[in-house]
Formats: sequence, C-alpha cells, structure tokens
Amino acid sequence: MDPVVLAAGSALVSAMATDGWQQTRAAVVEWWRRRRPDRADGVGSDLEAVRAQVLAAREQGDEDTEQALAGAWRLRLQQLINEDPALADELRRLLDEHVDPALSDGEQPQHRPIIMKAEARDNSRVYQAGRDQHITGS
Repeated sequence: MDPVVLAAGSALVSAMATDGWQQTRAAVVEWWRRRRPDRADGVGSDLEAVRAQVLAAREQGDEDTEQALAGAWRLRLQQLINEDPALADELRRLLDEHVDPALSDGEQPQHRPIIMKAEARDNSRVYQAGRDQHITGS
C-alpha cells in the first residue's frame, strides 16, 4: 500500500473527532469532486456516517473499531490511487494542507520522509537517526 495512503487513511479518521472536522470534510469532498465528480456526494455522506462511528468508538474506548475504519478508508484511497497513480501527489497535498492541520500535535501521524546524508572521512564517525538515538560504548 502506498505510504501516503496509509498516512491519509489514519489521519482522515483521526480528524473526524476534531473541532476542525467540518473544514477538513469540505476540503476532502472538494478534492474528491475535482478527481471523481460522480462519487463526491457519496463520499461526503460516507464521511459523515464514519464520523458518527468514530465518535462512538472513541466514547467507548474502542480503538479496534477506529483502526478498522481507518483501514477501510485506506483501501478506498488506494483504489483511487491504483486508478490514477498521479493522484498520490495530490493526496499528499490534501493531507499536508487540510487533514494534518486539523489534528492535535499528539495525533499527527509520523509520515514525513526523512532524508539523511553523511560522509565520514579518516577516523571520524557518523551517527544518524530519524528519531531518538542512544549511543553506548565507544
């Protein structure tokens, strides 16, 4: 599955439980309308139905249901990307500009690629990490 799809499915479902959901929903429906106009109204209705399920799952502490709903949206988004691979870049922009900003800092998925370059010469050492790094010994 495309990494942007994995991130988008999770972030979209998480955003459903935020105060900024209506703006996020509008951006997602508009994005879908520009790509697949015949499916946009259905997507809007589906988003609202899933939101009700997400809110109920959070109220009950049911993380499994929330993960299942995210998985369903990942599959739906992956089908769209399979039909038109160029949409992956547009989905990334939608995620960056509209979905992720709706999430709290703790809910924002760690989906940014990390690019590191290093060059060691002579007796030097290079330590790189995408997150925490613990070095012991010499």
